[in-house]
Amino acid sequence: MHELINMGACTAVIDDGKILLTKREDFEVWCLPGGAVEDGESMAQAAVRETLEETGLHVELSYLIGLYHRQHSWNGHAIHASCFAARPVSGQLQGQVEEVLELRYFAPDEIPSALLSGHGQRIRDAFSGACGLARSHNTPSPFDQPLTRQELYAMRDQSGLPKAEFYTRHFALPGDEPLEITKPRHSP
Repeated sequence: MHELINMGACTAVIDDGKILLTKREDFEVWCLPGGAVEDGESMAQAAVRETLEETGLHVELSYLIGLYHRQHSWNGHAIHASCFAARPVSGQLQGQVEEVLELRYFAPDEIPSALLSGHGQRIRDAFSGACGLARSHNTPSPFDQPLTRQELYAMRDQSGLPKAEFYTRHFALPGDEPLEITKPRHSP
């Protein structure tokens, strides 16, 4: 039997000691710019494309921070994601209207607590100067059966909870706890 896999890529855009985060529309949580890898696209190409789409910035990738794996997700698929250190080279900071409520740079001690699952660890790894990591979470799926995105959004809307609280209750991973940023080994 073949495992169903979601492939994703994100960037840690660090400029003047601050990291760029976007606030997602669907769950009102903060995350690194990124998204799904499209057919015929490498993880690096997806990271650059998604960053441009979500932030308006053209970036240059510096190095691979790490590969991140989660065995079980809400849709029944395993998730494999890459995170690249990146620097802005051109463009104007402007969020993607359909997906991004807000975007801005945060200093290490300003990182919001409502983060996309797994992104707390990626942010820590980026600020620490990590390079070439491989991390895996083998946590159970938050739901008894796989859901479609529409079913997930309907469940969110019917819960009566604020979007970020619904998300945090169902999707928190080990490593999503409040951030403690260590001194970088090298700057991206």
